[in-house]
Amino acid sequence: MRSSTILLLLAIVVKLSAQKPIQLTDMLNIKTVGSTEISPDGSKAYFTLTSIEAEPEKKWEYQYKTQIYLLNTDGSSAPRALTAAKESSSQLSLSPDGKTIAFVRAVDGKSQIFLLPLDGGEAQQLTSGKYSAVNPQWSPDSKYIAFSMAFPWREYANDSLYNKTKSLPTWPVERPKLENSFLNNSKATPNPDGTIEEVRAWLQLNEKDKKAKLINRLNFQEESTTNGDMNLEHVFLVKAIPGATPKQLTTGFNTYNNPQFISNSNLLVSARADLDIHPDRSLGAGIYLIDTNAAAPQPFLVKKDYNYTLAAVSANGKWLAVSHGPQGFVTVPELAIMPVGGTAADFANIPLDRNKSNIKFKGDESVYGLAQSNGGVIIFRYDIKTKKFQTLSSTDEGAGALSVANNKLLYSKVMVKDPSELYTADLLGKNEKTLTSFNNSWLAQRTLSIPEKHSFKNEKGQTIEYWIMKPTNFSADKKFPLLLEIHGGPSAMWGPGEASMWHEFQYFAGKGYGVVYSNPRGSGGYGLEFLRANVNDWGKGPMEDVLHALDETVAAGWADSSKLFLTGGSYAGYLGAYILGHDHRFAAACSQRGVYDLRTFFGEGNAWRLVPNYFGGYPWQPETLQMLERESPISYVDKITTPYIIFHGENDLRTGVIQSEQLYKSLKVLGRPVEYVRHPGATHEITRAGNNRQRMDQMLRTWEFFERYR
Repeated sequence: MRSSTILLLLAIVVKLSAQKPIQLTDMLNIKTVGSTEISPDGSKAYFTLTSIEAEPEKKWEYQYKTQIYLLNTDGSSAPRALTAAKESSSQLSLSPDGKTIAFVRAVDGKSQIFLLPLDGGEAQQLTSGKYSAVNPQWSPDSKYIAFSMAFPWREYANDSLYNKTKSLPTWPVERPKLENSFLNNSKATPNPDGTIEEVRAWLQLNEKDKKAKLINRLNFQEESTTNGDMNLEHVFLVKAIPGATPKQLTTGFNTYNNPQFISNSNLLVSARADLDIHPDRSLGAGIYLIDTNAAAPQPFLVKKDYNYTLAAVSANGKWLAVSHGPQGFVTVPELAIMPVGGTAADFANIPLDRNKSNIKFKGDESVYGLAQSNGGVIIFRYDIKTKKFQTLSSTDEGAGALSVANNKLLYSKVMVKDPSELYTADLLGKNEKTLTSFNNSWLAQRTLSIPEKHSFKNEKGQTIEYWIMKPTNFSADKKFPLLLEIHGGPSAMWGPGEASMWHEFQYFAGKGYGVVYSNPRGSGGYGLEFLRANVNDWGKGPMEDVLHALDETVAAGWADSSKLFLTGGSYAGYLGAYILGHDHRFAAACSQRGVYDLRTFFGEGNAWRLVPNYFGGYPWQPETLQMLERESPISYVDKITTPYIIFHGENDLRTGVIQSEQLYKSLKVLGRPVEYVRHPGATHEITRAGNNRQRMDQMLRTWEFFERYR
């Protein structure tokens, strides 16, 4: 053998031996491209990048940092950071003339808008004050910025600057036997032994000093706390010069947001469709027109019990993209293109039965956007004149943060080989070029598992897609444990283009587990009929789909059927518990932040509308109650014998932490092998955007628990 061949083989062996599977702490290495903007001539890319950094003087604690970067789209320059402050920079917005970036950064705990001149110089603060300013949007001539400002409603009621007329809500405040004047600060002297007015003043003081929470709202549960207060949003206009005074464009006790210009003096905003109903009961959304020189917003697209949301405006203000559809959660909104001077009768719906987002116009010719589809997030194009629809990318990848200018597309992408980078392509999605390599250096030292796509038809005739990932140390002459991963939602969708699970899938494959995941009936990304296939059937039908995917994987012969494991969060925590009450094949299982009693979930979680939307009623209605009992895992808790670890964030009000307490306590009384883990301060978003130490803790505890039964 020639010496050069020997050296090459040795180099390959050394490289392979240097590689290792994905580690737990690799989640801290992942850098993620966020929002993007492309210069008008297509030559420059601006984007945000989020990294995870160790907190100084706090061992094992890590913080998220987001900064703005620049690079040339022809690949002739390396990424260069444009911001570097201690605070993160987000909500990047490039002026139409390409000369200035507006962005948002926290100042004294409140979000404020900053301007960054691209011809040199430091970022300068544009807005200030005690309220947060967000969502900067440029006027076509690049001279003005519209933005939203958030107000707690009681503060707004008593704010002489922003509520000059001291107006009060026109809708019922729902405080029994009292008019809405209670929002005004009492002029009486607080005295618990005084007159009724003095007593009310004393009680109001207790609310102000956080000694009591007054709750009259229907939607009083936030993500991590209960709150009787309510935020309003109003739209402002400010000249893009530091020191300029913002002009308030909307007033009153209604929320206006998502401002987008259709000309230099006219813009469209979103608001509730019925302004005379309490915000918690008014689910419809409409679009309103604002003349910056007029007194009040005027209805533009408004219809009772219907949703219109402005998705995008073409650069010259000729065309609009409008998302629309009936109220409700179990739906796929249409995306329509219409002329600015038209009405709903002029809608041209884009022929795509998928959730669509990140809509961008290219001149007056075409519309681009992103859509969840079959395990990935695709880029699509719609020709306005010919009404021709095109898919420009693969469902095996997950595109994001799309921008369009000149002859280029700019976007981020999730792939199996890399969780996030920035790319360009031509307007037909061809000639793709990778612009960044933020994750290359550490990935070069890792061995990855590549998912294999499969499908089957369930008893409804629906095609169920699933993916199999073999252990990274796979050998055909060995048997391996197999982990069934289930997604939440229930309308979420997984696939190779799903960013949030990239690390977890690879981590378990690196630990020697096979991984199988699927999109059972009720998942997003497959159209409205598929999405609604689990209405009145959260348990049995989806269970059959995910277990069929598991059976197919086991039938391939390499998985050890005595070492099957199960995990999932949110709705998947629910479905995991339901499965364990009906099936005993698993060696151990994990449920995270789940719902286990649909009857009480209605009262405990801020996602309570899932109950009437999926089951058609409320727990006090006999037919609905019977259905909720049938579908609740707690109804079958005495059948659960599988070793079980249960997680819940201590401040998770989306599902309600009492849900997991019920399940754990029941299993403990029954003497079953169960372990319960609470993460202090954690919300429902713990595994996606939570404290990084807690994210690692949850994944590591799950693996450690499974290892006891492996």
